[in-house]
Amino acid sequence: MTQLNRRAFCRTIAAAVPAVWAEGAINSKFGGVQVGAITYSYRALPADQIIPGLVKAGVGEIELMSNHCEALANAPTVGRGPGGRGQDPAGAEALRKWRMSATSDTFKPVRKKFNDAGIDVHLLTYNLAQTATDDEIEYSFLMAKSLGVKAITCSTRIAVARRVAPFADKHKMLWAGHGHDRTEDPEELSSPETFATVMSLGKYMGVNLDIGHFTAANYDPIAYIKEHHSRISNLHLKDRKKNHGANLPWGQGDTPIKEVLQLLKKEKYAIPANIEYEYMGKDDPVTEVGRCIQYCKEALA
Repeated sequence: MTQLNRRAFCRTIAAAVPAVWAEGAINSKFGGVQVGAITYSYRALPADQIIPGLVKAGVGEIELMSNHCEALANAPTVGRGPGGRGQDPAGAEALRKWRMSATSDTFKPVRKKFNDAGIDVHLLTYNLAQTATDDEIEYSFLMAKSLGVKAITCSTRIAVARRVAPFADKHKMLWAGHGHDRTEDPEELSSPETFATVMSLGKYMGVNLDIGHFTAANYDPIAYIKEHHSRISNLHLKDRKKNHGANLPWGQGDTPIKEVLQLLKKEKYAIPANIEYEYMGKDDPVTEVGRCIQYCKEALA
């Protein structure tokens, strides 16, 4: 979206939302399966337009990205460094200090904003780089517990997961590693074997299964869910081709989205199925996520 189009779009959804909010909780559970979205799907929008976008698309359950949570909690903004490279050091330090001074009261108002719009904040996504400090890991659990979520999902590497495990035990909170399809790297979470390594680190260590990436890595998400459903925090729904193929509009790739949803319905697995909009759609993210919601609704009819 161009800047001009984005501004116009944001005015449109902002104007359309208040009447919807008055109706109470948004129901995006179909056939007993909780369908939702990760707020990364709305990365093209300003943070303050995510809630209106979710309401318009009919999303009642979310996986909240930590950067969106911080933006809604009025954290300092970090700009680009000199020459447009990296982060501005002064801004990064201001954010670090803000994070270290955060308390549970910092994030409770963020959850209230979503709840007031009829949206359940079920999960927090807090990704950790290899350079993550123990303070940052502790901070991720503070944010999660303040939001009242059921689990943390995280894109990271196995070495970092080993460091996270004692924190998950300490806080008695499920931490779920998010998989990609980078099977050539043994430190990446990408295969049943790497997921098994993460789960072996402790009883609070689980899996955030992205069925699109799992399919692209040439694994079977249906068989995996059947075997490991008790350790899966949630699913990410997207459609990719096998053999590390592209993200495509739903129904054009090889990912068995419909079959996975029907499995959750049949077996009554209490696993949220969260839309992660990544394909290049012809419309804005809110419209595309709405299409994905409709796809799930029809699949579970």
